[in-house]
Amino acid sequence: MRDQPAPAETARQQLEPTVADALLAYAARTRAGADQFAAVLEEIATNGLPDVDQCTPWEELREQHRSRLVAQRPAVA
Repeated sequence: MRDQPAPAETARQQLEPTVADALLAYAARTRAGADQFAAVLEEIATNGLPDVDQCTPWEELREQHRSRLVAQRPAVA
């Protein structure tokens, strides 16, 4: 990504307000997810890995994620 704005002579196509709002919301969600991930990495770096007995098995996490995806998908007749 650029650190500098586009030159003034370059015309830019303006987005519809609803599209711009949707992009801003997506950016905010993406930033929040990245911040959460960074916080987890910082916690691990500071305190080390958690005890295996305190962790959730990946199979259980996978099934939880599948359930969330199925709930989001519209039913097909």
